Amino acid sequence: MGNVFAESVTRLVTPAAKQVLLTWERLESGISFDLTSRKVRANPYDVYERLRSESPIHRMRLINAWALTEYDDALAILQDHRRFSSGENKLEYAPYRTMLDLDPPDHTRLRSLVSKAFTPRAVAALGPRIQEIVEELLDDLADRDSFDLISDFAFPFPVIVIAEMLGIPAEDRDKFNVWSNDIALAVEPILSGEEIVRGERASDEIIEYFEGIIEQRRMEPRDDMLSALLAAEEEGDRLSHDELLGTLMLLLVAGNETTRSLIGNGMLALLKNPDELQRLREDSDLLGSAIDEMLRYDSPVQIIIRVVLEDTEFKGKRFRAGQKVIILVGAANRDPTVFADPGALDIGRQEKSHISFGRGIHYCLGSPLALLEARVAFANLIERFSSIELVTEPEFRDQIVLRGVESLRIRVERR
Repeated sequence: MGNVFAESVTRLVTPAAKQVLLTWERLESGISFDLTSRKVRANPYDVYERLRSESPIHRMRLINAWALTEYDDALAILQDHRRFSSGENKLEYAPYRTMLDLDPPDHTRLRSLVSKAFTPRAVAALGPRIQEIVEELLDDLADRDSFDLISDFAFPFPVIVIAEMLGIPAEDRDKFNVWSNDIALAVEPILSGEEIVRGERASDEIIEYFEGIIEQRRMEPRDDMLSALLAAEEEGDRLSHDELLGTLMLLLVAGNETTRSLIGNGMLALLKNPDELQRLREDSDLLGSAIDEMLRYDSPVQIIIRVVLEDTEFKGKRFRAGQKVIILVGAANRDPTVFADPGALDIGRQEKSHISFGRGIHYCLGSPLALLEARVAFANLIERFSSIELVTEPEFRDQIVLRGVESLRIRVERR
């Protein structure tokens, strides 16, 4: 959540500009490639390594941007909100601003109000119910020795959690699945006409739905997060109606995308590294460390955008006001100057300072929930199944900003 629902790459409107984005143009170093190709989607990390070996910072002239590949540079940009803004990154068809596309003081005020409904105590209290949800989903698969981990488990799981947190009726969850999928496309830089129509329709429908639920909670508050957000107050200030709608949309989409991709990408990483899976089976105390390593190794968020607010000298480069800085999260998370043997999955890794949840004032507010969901999910999957095998080689979703497998068919043996 939070930064996990990444800042959108501003959409380029001309066909020529779109083609430039697809290939990242021919950089000054002479490198040219297509980030949307099936081969690169399956493994963008070879491309990142090639970029980093040529230069830590790449000028992208035709889209007026800079691409960063090194960890320290990424961290410096993310922590400097005075020179590098999130406020110019409003999502394509999201009608309301969220914490992701605001700068201080608006961001500070909104985050302070929303955090009152997201305290560590409130998240920890969800643990028993999250455990029940995971058990129920896995019980539904009891008569199957193979299934799709994404559609049968990782996709419905976080939507159920978020829906229950907000007090959404169980019969409406299927709608939330569809809305979340279609609205999440807003962060992607290149969409088909059909995808834009789907996203706009989903946005309109979910706003209408939330309007009705908000009115119900105003009249009859309940013990749920929506009622808590309505009641949240800071020095006499409350969330406006538009801020509340934007926050609800963010919680729905970010909460779903993060956990679904973390479970899918993380399980795929374990299956591709069976020694590490066995290591985790033998030492459950490594679970927290393993999840951090999954986030570093194959982050659900691959790109975060900032906009330069004033002409700035940065590592010998002249950044001009209005230019975009594209932080390649996956590249930074595999910077060899920070992470030893960065291309290896090491569930006991000591360096845990990945930037998959962002950093600075926009650090993911919902990261404790995402981590809790992942811990419960993996603990139950490993405990329930004595063997987990990959059935078919998965394909990654046709996306650049958010990274996750489309499906993950596995074969299991029960204890």
